[in-house]
Amino acid sequence: MKNISVIGSGTMGNGIAHTFAQFGYSVNLIDINQNALDKALQTIQKNLDRQVLKGTLTEEQKSETLQNIKTFTSIESGVKAADLVVEAATENIELKLKIFKDLDAFAPADAILASNTSSISITQIAAVTNRGDNVIGMHFMNPVPVMKLVEVIRGYQTRNETTEKIMVLSESLQKTPVEVNDYPGFVANRILMPMINEAIYTLHEGVAGVYEIDTVMKLGMAHPMGPLQLADFIGLDVCLAILKVLYDGFGNPKYAPCPLLVNMVAAGKKGIKTGEGFYEYANGSKDLIIAGKFKKS
Repeated sequence: MKNISVIGSGTMGNGIAHTFAQFGYSVNLIDINQNALDKALQTIQKNLDRQVLKGTLTEEQKSETLQNIKTFTSIESGVKAADLVVEAATENIELKLKIFKDLDAFAPADAILASNTSSISITQIAAVTNRGDNVIGMHFMNPVPVMKLVEVIRGYQTRNETTEKIMVLSESLQKTPVEVNDYPGFVANRILMPMINEAIYTLHEGVAGVYEIDTVMKLGMAHPMGPLQLADFIGLDVCLAILKVLYDGFGNPKYAPCPLLVNMVAAGKKGIKTGEGFYEYANGSKDLIIAGKFKKS
């Protein structure tokens, strides 16, 4: 597999495109919004510049990486020669199902279709295609160029050969792939989101403030980032969407989203992406996350 198409140019999409391109793959980055694509290329270039400054990449490698990426505003044009398509659109089931119907229609018959979903059923996604055995989950972690884990999710129909190809491909990106089965939230978010939700409940019930909760988890549990700060980094709307998938999938009240989280998302306070969540930020850049102004609410 040498030709990779990535659907969605947001944080995860541009990170996935960056990573594949850096390791020599030909990447088509696809988004319906040309401005979003332009912004994604700027982000990729900035992140490559950072790698050059750190000495982990040469100027020549940076140039080759950028040359490996082409942009498209049409799914049909962007996937027609793909060996693998990685969907990294918003965590919305209706949108993902529509995208996979289109991918099934336009991508080569032998292309593998992967979703970067963090919680939605791969089996459900595969069911709208005519190639369920060639549909799989590739859940990258943010920031993609840095984080080593790829959660490889097997749907009900996913065949062994498809899984093995994705495991080997992930290793070629110097990632560590971990194979898991298709249950709501998989492994990463089935464990992480209840912890974040409990931290929000702890704030909601007045047990402690934002800074105090995060400090306990960072210094007491050796977490590199506190759960509330991490929620801002992920996006509070994304956290809410994943918790809803867990709650609907298991029918267990322990996954019910905290009312504070629901209200914050409704109010448009979604974390770094909007400049305010549990912390306040000077702008939408993740580089300023430590500069967040905590509020002891």
